[in-house]
Amino acid sequence: MEIPRENGNSYEIDHDHHSSLIFLGTGCSSAVPNCMCLIQPSNPPCAVCSQSLSIPPELNPNYRCNTSLLIDYCNGDGEHKYILIDVGKTFREQVLRWFTHHKIPRVNSIILTHEHADAVLGLDDIRAIQPFSPTNDIAPTSIYLSQYAMESIEVKFPYLVQKKLKEGQEVRRVAQLEWKTIKEDCEETFVTSGLQFIPLPVMHGEDYVSLGFLFGEKSRVAYISDVSRFLPSTEHVISKSGAGQLDLLILDTLYRTLEAIKRICPKQALLVGMTHEFDHHKDNEFLAEWSRREGIPVQLAHDGLRVPIQL
Repeated sequence: MEIPRENGNSYEIDHDHHSSLIFLGTGCSSAVPNCMCLIQPSNPPCAVCSQSLSIPPELNPNYRCNTSLLIDYCNGDGEHKYILIDVGKTFREQVLRWFTHHKIPRVNSIILTHEHADAVLGLDDIRAIQPFSPTNDIAPTSIYLSQYAMESIEVKFPYLVQKKLKEGQEVRRVAQLEWKTIKEDCEETFVTSGLQFIPLPVMHGEDYVSLGFLFGEKSRVAYISDVSRFLPSTEHVISKSGAGQLDLLILDTLYRTLEAIKRICPKQALLVGMTHEFDHHKDNEFLAEWSRREGIPVQLAHDGLRVPIQL
């Protein structure tokens, strides 16, 4: 696996017979462009956000939806399973833009990192990618999340969690989901759509635990989208000096990112969660120099990027 080229959204490869990682979104909670930069532009205007007025999103790596990853897992029988990590506020836009571009026909299962708006507020739109049934008589999509996230979603989306209709309640079409709680523990693995995952609890602020995930046997991939501090047990699992070197680290840009990459020492890293303060081209020039100096290839990912990988 090589780090993606700067130009183009995917490698030239036969995706029908390979697994791949598709970056549906690489932006922060408010996404990019920042609306205030457009409705009350500064002088001079924000260089990153103003590009959205002149460059189509599919050609603009600085146009960023909420961070989300789609794992296109091709198993030993050549069958593809599609595993979605996080369903944020921009999910519908991501489906229209990138599911169609990459010919993604469905989602087999969903994993949630946490229950903040940028990770869950697209859950209602899951019904749009499920088979149509006016009576909701379809197989549910499995969705994996922590108990804390489950309790929050029961409040945010009671109609998606409700098991039975109340007496006299009319049937309305909603997303059909099968909720499966997982533990915030590196020792408690789970399997979905044929692929094993290890939860990676990290601090997202000092009073909140978010989950990353480690997956892949042929290539070890860690996905950590919301982190301010690594727990020692989690860092051990993903560090070269601990349980073994990662083939790919996908990491949030929120806090001391490059320091963490040096400690963890993956073979390569792609960054997500960027605000409008990150300019894709300029910051990747800086990261290219950093990569040469430190010996770890690192660059910003971008929406629509497809990375082939053996899992």
